[in-house]
Amino acid sequence: MASASPPASLLLRTRPRRLSLPHPAAAAARPTLDGSQGLRRAPRRLFLGIGASFLDQVAHMASGSGGRSFVASARPQRGVSPVEQILKNVVWPETFPFKDEDFNRFDESPDSLFYSEPRFVTHIDDPAIRALTEYYSEVFPPSNSSGVCLVDLCSSWVSHYPAGYRQDRIVGMGMNEEELKRNPVLTEYIVQDLNVNPKLPFEDNTVDVITNVVSVDYLTKPIDVFKEMQRILKPGGLAIMSFSNRCFWTKAISIWTSTGDADHAWIVGAYFHYAGGFEPPVAVDISPNPGRSDPMYVVYSRKQTADQPPLL
Repeated sequence: MASASPPASLLLRTRPRRLSLPHPAAAAARPTLDGSQGLRRAPRRLFLGIGASFLDQVAHMASGSGGRSFVASARPQRGVSPVEQILKNVVWPETFPFKDEDFNRFDESPDSLFYSEPRFVTHIDDPAIRALTEYYSEVFPPSNSSGVCLVDLCSSWVSHYPAGYRQDRIVGMGMNEEELKRNPVLTEYIVQDLNVNPKLPFEDNTVDVITNVVSVDYLTKPIDVFKEMQRILKPGGLAIMSFSNRCFWTKAISIWTSTGDADHAWIVGAYFHYAGGFEPPVAVDISPNPGRSDPMYVVYSRKQTADQPPLL
């Protein structure tokens, strides 16, 4: 949710943890308008944290004590972001690996109270915003394309879309009406708490692109939301989940606040996988100045087309 920065007591960076990474792979690719992939120009700086990996815990939970890890133990590729490697060659657990308590929050008061006052601020710094806007400019349908519909989930007074970007229909769904009214890119808006009602008010197969900026960590019913995303997307439609390492920690789910950046990419990838009907998710590190400004990550996927076999 887009919302000068909020008080440090509310908006905190999540702590990185040591990550067990998959087999080395080339830098992740960006989606193109026709669904093909193009290689990124330059690898990002390698980041490693400290502590036990959440993914190792998932692997043991899913396979039993002594079972093989679902995340390969090979050395990460030097110079390539762990976030970009984490969804390469994933072997997913057979069942959804998270427990109900993983989606608890420190503050379980109604979200409508927390978001009742408008916050005309941004949650990531300017370089991260520019990186996200540039990414959008590369993957969005051309401006003023006939029949194109975009939906910005957990929207606010700014969506970080390219300057002057227009479509016949760009819908923002968020929690604060005053913020949504100020968003210049929206053609319409809907005030809705997805943690209370995850049903998206759109017909099947009607949306070309869904975006969500630094808010996936607040979803307490993510599989319900991602199933709805899959339902409303057109075949081949694109869903882009972007996030950083900053959040309102009292409202972020516990599995997010207790894990690091690469784990977050795996978690979002799991949402796509277990919702069903999506292509294998891809993680991209678009951080503009690693170590000097806010990091910025994207996990994206497309809705499977009718001629694609279901993923196992």
